[in-house]
Amino acid sequence: MSDTTHPNPLDGRLRLAVAQLNPTVGDISGNAGLVRAARAEAAEQGADLVLYSELVIAGYPPEDLILKRAFIERCMEEVQALARLTADGGPGMLVGSPWLDEGKVYNAVALLDGGKVQTLRFKYDLPNYAVFDEKRVFAAGPLPGPMDFRGIRIGVPICEDIWNDEVCECLSETGAEILLVPNGSPYWENRAEERLQVVVARVVESGLPLVYCNQLGGQDELVFDGGSFALQADRSLAFQMKQFDTELSLSTWVRNEDEIWVCEAAPVATLPDLDEANWLACVQGLRDYVLKNNFPGVVLGLSGGIDSAICAALAVDALGADKVHAIMLPYRYTSRESVRDAADCADALGIRFDHVPIAEPVEGFGRVLGGLFSGCEQDTTEENIQSRARGVILMAISNKFGAMVVTTGNKSEMSVGYATLYGDMNGGFNPIKDLYKTQVYHLSEWRNDHKPAGVLGTDGEVIPSNIITKAPTAELRENQTDQDSLPAYEVLDDILACLVENEMSVADIAKRGHDVALIHRIEHLLYIAEFKRRQAPPGVKITSRNFGKDRRYPITNRFRDRT
Repeated sequence: MSDTTHPNPLDGRLRLAVAQLNPTVGDISGNAGLVRAARAEAAEQGADLVLYSELVIAGYPPEDLILKRAFIERCMEEVQALARLTADGGPGMLVGSPWLDEGKVYNAVALLDGGKVQTLRFKYDLPNYAVFDEKRVFAAGPLPGPMDFRGIRIGVPICEDIWNDEVCECLSETGAEILLVPNGSPYWENRAEERLQVVVARVVESGLPLVYCNQLGGQDELVFDGGSFALQADRSLAFQMKQFDTELSLSTWVRNEDEIWVCEAAPVATLPDLDEANWLACVQGLRDYVLKNNFPGVVLGLSGGIDSAICAALAVDALGADKVHAIMLPYRYTSRESVRDAADCADALGIRFDHVPIAEPVEGFGRVLGGLFSGCEQDTTEENIQSRARGVILMAISNKFGAMVVTTGNKSEMSVGYATLYGDMNGGFNPIKDLYKTQVYHLSEWRNDHKPAGVLGTDGEVIPSNIITKAPTAELRENQTDQDSLPAYEVLDDILACLVENEMSVADIAKRGHDVALIHRIEHLLYIAEFKRRQAPPGVKITSRNFGKDRRYPITNRFRDRT
């Protein structure tokens, strides 16, 4: 398909709309509807061209849906239908979609204008690391040249294509005047700064302005934060769109006397700080998982502890108080303080709160197993029965009323296996799966002092201060605390971050002041809990290396670092 010159070329001025949308993977017609609505809005604002995010028609990442021929064909049909809209003389569109060409499937961007697909560009650099595995399903395209859009030569590198210099260098050398980049870049801590540094490098090397359009929304464990922006050719910020919000932003670009495209005044949003961004990522991930999978709401066990309290607060911020149902599941070891704290938390959040005591099912299991366990001392077996009884009850409530069970374990617990399969690990989604315990405490305090824009919860203290300040405990036996068998969370989390995020050796971790025997123990717990993590529900990715696609360790593993 060759480039075609538009009969009405632009005369030194480009009104560009950037559409930061929230597509749903596999909802081809729904995603196309979002594209059409954004184009209509852009047309009302006088746009010449609309830039959309990577694979907006399919949703990103589509993973092995790309292996289905019917899926590819439906995406291409929708692109052709969208192309026909442009016969009205309104804005052209740069639309991302999978594309089948000569027996190969590409991650493509189509330029739609004048009633047809004017030309295509295929992604050259396919990422195959961390959460990405595009080489599994896509063929790599050739190095691209610029597209002609109404007399402007635009370069369209696709997402990963700007994370090295090869594609942008090729576009610059072949006459591109401006770089318009569709992206599917997921969130993790400090990701916005990483993107900015990459874009700065490409602008410096190419001498061209660059517009970065990013996807928004939750997709399983990934959250896409938007945050689309543009840099002028001199590396100054041309515009900045919001994070964690759908938005259509119009900017006007003019070709100056030096033949360089310059953005005139355009909106510049203020990005959230790290705490707010982490909170909003958890909210976005939970909200989209619930809504896109058509759950009417959520249910969770509210124990009076910090993890369930923060999950309840996140759920209210994501869905509203009327969509959150909390259950207190007390047993003989549940303290009056915990019952009171859970009730106070539910009251602060304005959510439904019910009591379902678990003595009868727990003791029933004890009677059933009494013969088999005769002569055995009580141990974690009986403790796990308590957790599993709670899990069965929550799942029964979910089955009966349709609400999804929210799982409430943090990354520290999941790292060392302090979670019960078929018990507190039950559920459909875990918003704090990638938050260490110290982060859970920090964000709980932060949320009590801040209410981010766009959340549905209330101002003020939503997590009672007593929950934050008291010693953490699972309350599965008398006078139990987490620190009976684990080091202080500040110590544990630092060791875990060294092992998980940074893959540091025991010797190097010890140089940070940690006891070698303790490091060995934590490493051992980390490895033997792999089988549990394989069975855990998905949860929002926050750190640079979450449990899931980022970290793929064998379950059967005898390696231990004893150097």
